[in-house]
Amino acid sequence: MEGGYNHRSVEEVFRDFKGRRAGIIKALTVDVEEFYQQCDPDKDNLCLYGFPNETWEVNLPAEEVPPELPEPALGINFARDGMQEKDWLSLVAVHSDAWLLAVSFYFGARFGFDRSDRKRLFNMVNELPTIFEVVSGAAKKQAKEKSTVTINGSSKSKSTGKVQQPPEARANMSKSVVPKDEDDTLDEEEDEEHGDTLCGACGENYSHDEFWIGCDICEKWFHGKCVKITPARAEHIKQYKCPSCSNKRPRP
Repeated sequence: MEGGYNHRSVEEVFRDFKGRRAGIIKALTVDVEEFYQQCDPDKDNLCLYGFPNETWEVNLPAEEVPPELPEPALGINFARDGMQEKDWLSLVAVHSDAWLLAVSFYFGARFGFDRSDRKRLFNMVNELPTIFEVVSGAAKKQAKEKSTVTINGSSKSKSTGKVQQPPEARANMSKSVVPKDEDDTLDEEEDEEHGDTLCGACGENYSHDEFWIGCDICEKWFHGKCVKITPARAEHIKQYKCPSCSNKRPRP
């Protein structure tokens, strides 16, 4: 969206928001080791940028004043070695959430969104878990709480862990292949049962027509495409460790 400003509808601004959000979530989860290394405290003030094409970049802030777009939090690298890694990532996530809202409502102001458009844009944004909720695990906890339903006066709780897995995953914790040839009734039942499961990388919901894989360490679930695992490759993995668990450094 930078440079051209061709997108003027609420849907297009929301699409821009989702792309930038996905890029930042990728940096803080799937690419966390690379992101950590790029945030060297010995370097100048650095910012984490998310782009509409779902990519991310750690770079210096814009030189022009005022900048073309609102700028992300400055100097995220300086706090890297002074905090626990999880706390630092959560802090970056909070500031990234604030930046994404600033960018979206900057476009809303520039494109002349009225009160109704601004409200609709916020409601669309608010339907997604925040980056902080995805990174901290709060989104998974909230999904678990929401999945408690009352049937005939009694409560029935569905966890987002081992119970709320795609069918094959119940037999094998590390692999989840969702068959595409099931009948419509079974698909609807699966969507209802697993609909609150969120991808640990992008934060999007479970879908019966996508391949998912579960981490044996943190028990989070991921779209295969988000962690670059295919169904064929998954068949040969005895114990799957997600990128975040694989990159964790032992604490002294």
